[in-house]
Amino acid sequence: MLDPLYKIISPKLGAQMYKWACDLYPICRSLSGKGVRETLHYFQDLLPTLTIHAIPSGTKAFDWEVPNEWNIREAWIADEYGNRIVDFSNNNLHIVGYSIPTDKVMELEELQEHLYSLPDQPDFIPYVTSYYVNRWGFCLAHTQRQKLKQGKYHVYIDSTLVPGHINYGELILPGETTDEILISTYICHPSMANNELSGPVVACAIAQWLSNLPSRKRRYTYRILFLVETIGSIIYLSHHLEYLRKHLKAGFVLTCVGDERDISYLPSRTGNTLADLVALHVLESYTERFTSYTFLDRGSDERQYCSPNVDLPVVSIMRSKYGTYPEYHTSGDNLSLITPSGLYGALRLYAAAISILERNDVYRVTVMGEPQLGKRGLYPTISTKESGAKVRDLMNVIAYCDGKADVLQLAKRINLPALRVLELMEPLISAGLLEKVE
Repeated sequence: MLDPLYKIISPKLGAQMYKWACDLYPICRSLSGKGVRETLHYFQDLLPTLTIHAIPSGTKAFDWEVPNEWNIREAWIADEYGNRIVDFSNNNLHIVGYSIPTDKVMELEELQEHLYSLPDQPDFIPYVTSYYVNRWGFCLAHTQRQKLKQGKYHVYIDSTLVPGHINYGELILPGETTDEILISTYICHPSMANNELSGPVVACAIAQWLSNLPSRKRRYTYRILFLVETIGSIIYLSHHLEYLRKHLKAGFVLTCVGDERDISYLPSRTGNTLADLVALHVLESYTERFTSYTFLDRGSDERQYCSPNVDLPVVSIMRSKYGTYPEYHTSGDNLSLITPSGLYGALRLYAAAISILERNDVYRVTVMGEPQLGKRGLYPTISTKESGAKVRDLMNVIAYCDGKADVLQLAKRINLPALRVLELMEPLISAGLLEKVE
């Protein structure tokens, strides 16, 4: 039987996850290249059974094709005196992702066509990419851009864009059955904390805990993926869709789980899968408030897992949802935006969901009529307000364990958190008053 993760996981893991994020923050990640591989090897050190896969450029994946691999060593803009006014080495958001090699001298007017800034957020560097059209560009704070003077500027980008690979990490943790739970996160953004690193570090913490359990204590098989967003999940689905259709019971995309401002829910396309039911139950039971979105608000890999002709049961529990907080896709999404407490809070929510899924069985009472609890030591010998409430909850569990409702349905019917229902069921199962319906 799986002990509830939300109860036994240490709060110290918040600080540990934050340290992982700090270690990974400087790495320049993109769809492909050395930064992605460095990030995967970091997680492989933490999860030794993580397998790193390489998919060659040009490989077809449904309606898509794996692009060339991009790597960058150096990029800067220097004024006519040789002063580097924008330098990739200072912040990897300064370069437009997938910028082609460039070595030119040009006037400011021409340079402006290749610059990106945010007039409404003048102190932030924007995150800009051009994955599928060859171009080059630099990103900078708008306050800095406004200070550029007329004159000549030397632009230098030492990058490569050639056939190579897209890489991803996969960890399979076998359980008692081949029914599966999917945990998917992405590792393709440069130095951003909530939008990028919070998801992978929480996924890693969950994977470490599950890895330390014997397989006989895991009902489900767990498939934990570290992908590049969009094309990575499309590649993965193109290889594994038929298997996932047969075996996947619930899945989660982990992204934007590091701040303390909000808690958010984004459903599957249909909104009525087991993943939806458990996510909503956890949020309604264990949070004071949360923001519920619709599938029309999608924007991460749930788009792929729930896309037409795929329709897998995949949802997201987030903190501040991507696109809703002001620092999103800017240099403002830095390590000061996420906190150990925020990461730990997200981990507890996913832990509760996993614990419920592991024990979401159907039970029935084994005796005729109302059971005699006293002779089994389950009825208090002194009546108090607290003992009376516990007995009522216990009797409500018994009343609706009719062999038809699973734990989630039972919890909803008697208006208790599912993990509390499971606690109440423990002595009833031990006393032989409840049996699982196979």
